[in-house]
Amino acid sequence: MAKKSICLYFQVHQPIRLRLYRFFDMGKDAHYYDDFANRTILKRVAQKCYLPMNETLLKAIKESNGQFKVAFSISGVAIDQFDRYAPEIIDSFRELAKTGCVEFLSETHYHSLSALANPTEFKHQVGRHKASIESHFGVTPTSFRNTELIYSNAVGKLVADLGYHTILTEGARHIMGWRSPNYVYSCEGASKLKVLMRNYNLSDDIAFRFQGNNLTAESYVEWMKKSVEEGGDVINLFMDYETFGEHTPASTGIFDFMSYLPKAVAADGTFEFATPAEVAKRHKSIGAIDVPETISWADEERDLTAWLGNELQQDAYNKLYAQYEKLSILDDEDLWADFGLLQQSDHFYYMCTKFFSDGEVHKYFNPYDNPYEAFINYMNVLSDFIIRINDAMSIRDNAVAPAAKDENPKAAKKIVKVPVRASILEAAAKKAEKKTAKKAVKAEKKAEKVEKKAEKAEKKAVKKTAAKTKTK
Repeated sequence: MAKKSICLYFQVHQPIRLRLYRFFDMGKDAHYYDDFANRTILKRVAQKCYLPMNETLLKAIKESNGQFKVAFSISGVAIDQFDRYAPEIIDSFRELAKTGCVEFLSETHYHSLSALANPTEFKHQVGRHKASIESHFGVTPTSFRNTELIYSNAVGKLVADLGYHTILTEGARHIMGWRSPNYVYSCEGASKLKVLMRNYNLSDDIAFRFQGNNLTAESYVEWMKKSVEEGGDVINLFMDYETFGEHTPASTGIFDFMSYLPKAVAADGTFEFATPAEVAKRHKSIGAIDVPETISWADEERDLTAWLGNELQQDAYNKLYAQYEKLSILDDEDLWADFGLLQQSDHFYYMCTKFFSDGEVHKYFNPYDNPYEAFINYMNVLSDFIIRINDAMSIRDNAVAPAAKDENPKAAKKIVKVPVRASILEAAAKKAEKKTAKKAVKAEKKAEKVEKKAEKAEKKAVKKTAAKTKTK
């Protein structure tokens, strides 16, 4: 009897965070990033997670004679920071790559939402990330993982057109219905692309419930066996790499758990480890999975509300991507670089206003005191970025106009010269700031009303339950 597969994949990402950027910084300082925080956090996570966990996995691969296998998706902005602040992390991943038991996946370089906003920008970022993986680790990715496992039929077709054979996404309950995530599926409309669906119950048992479950490697193998009792070819375990040592401290025994898991799997004999590419080759698709609406692995809803669920997020997102046409005309390297970093999905995640089941998760990862501060800080940066773009466009137009006049005097009359005046730009920025602040206040009041309404409903439900109990 053929063994079932265990596909173990880790997401490695550290955002480049924005510094506190005030209205009065506009037009004066175009460096938007908190270099100190970025360096400090990266070095801390490296010591607590990346380096010890890489060592744990390398040892497990060697002890299993190559039977233990894993996959990584390392964002481009994380790799850039590794190069800048902690090159020893790159070296440790290279050691893993040399084993031949690790697959490196492709993704968007800036960990962005570009697949939803701009296909051309998406393809550019994927190409840049692919080149980075090739240059750092000497392998060419054939499997794809979109930012935060964001997926739909449309995203699948985009990825298939780029030549990838496998894509990872969430086994969202509202998409799966009666189906199991423990099978390989294919993309609706692009049948050559294999789709691996995350088993969120088993994944979250490690990622979020490890301490409460008092997990052992042996008991976890039994849980996986139970999951495929009624059928299934693969258990897809997808999680943040920072789970190990950062989100869940080493003192809980989570590193020991990962050390013993390959041994427990080998001793049981039901499963074998496989990378996403190997899973796609070993197991046939049982049919197309239709995902007309976009899904992700975030929060209870498994949709886009973590990044685009309120007016603040949508306003920031729309204004950012509205600059693409002007940036294409200017083709300025510095502006393109800032455009990429401003696309990081983390910026929009920090603006999330959820107060219920997922509120605590958003607070944990949020460097701001509240989402409104995140929005205002981001919009201050974005306003300055837009001023720089408009400034550059004005200089360009003024430079082009005389040349056009020499060639064709009549055509020159149609060209409007826009003078670069700091006072005009400052007034525009001030107007944008006031509008931003008003939107933040309005959204906050709306959120407070929703929260009060929920509290009122909860109290009513408690009273009703108490009354029923009393009657009995």
